[in-house]
Amino acid sequence: MANCGFQPAVGCVVESRAMATEKSVIAESLGRIRERVARAAGRAGRRVDDVTIVAVSKTFPFEAIRAAYDAGLRHFGENRVQEWESKRERVADLEATWHLIGHLQSNKARKAAGLFDRVDSVDSLGLAQKLDAAEGAGTEAARLISSEKSRRDALPLVSGQAGATKNGAANGKRLRVLIEVSLGGEITKTGVAEADLAMLAEGVAGLANLELLGLMTIPPFLDDPERVRPYFRKLRELRDGLVRRVGRALPVLSMGMSHDFEIAVEEGATEIRVGTGIFGERKLNQ
Repeated sequence: MANCGFQPAVGCVVESRAMATEKSVIAESLGRIRERVARAAGRAGRRVDDVTIVAVSKTFPFEAIRAAYDAGLRHFGENRVQEWESKRERVADLEATWHLIGHLQSNKARKAAGLFDRVDSVDSLGLAQKLDAAEGAGTEAARLISSEKSRRDALPLVSGQAGATKNGAANGKRLRVLIEVSLGGEITKTGVAEADLAMLAEGVAGLANLELLGLMTIPPFLDDPERVRPYFRKLRELRDGLVRRVGRALPVLSMGMSHDFEIAVEEGATEIRVGTGIFGERKLNQ
């Protein structure tokens, strides 16, 4: 229901109807995306449940996130630390996984580690080390808080006294990350070069507070999605080679967006990033 404050009753009704319409549009759009994912998975002999839709909510308001959540989505991607920080409190009650999918500057690594469940755009060992240090510091702080809470809980309860611990970190959970790989040779896009991927993966895999899940790529934008297929296939092949090299499973392949995700699913994507296909076109000034 709309929070209309002191708006006139007519204005409140109009706002409520607009919100209901937006929720309906998002739900219908998501339904169409799911149908297309299912068909693509079927063509590749895959299970549709093996593909996760990450809703790219960058530039869209928190109301759109809530509408997508109500429609069944549980993974959301944001591009900028500052933008997500401004929305986070308005959706803090949602049990979702929050991905940072945009380029992350090293000086924002500490804040990102505290705000996101996943960082899908690691492209250098230096950035990974900063995330590792930030996650380690947060985990240690939470451990101390938890230890102090346990000590207080063992004491006789004083009326009105209570303790609290930070969710998750006290359990020793690691920050989950993907390595972003640059395959198109575009200087405007970030990501580690193919030649440097193996060394970076080995370095990230050795960090105690990070959990390397797999790879991500953003190929060149081409009008014909079929022309993007070789990039998706290449990422899968690189992942398969890395599994043998680092000696651990790398289950996540994040590739494919609104205009080419069906080809990505056919080539093995386990996560697709869809924004305009769910939320509609972004405003030009955003």
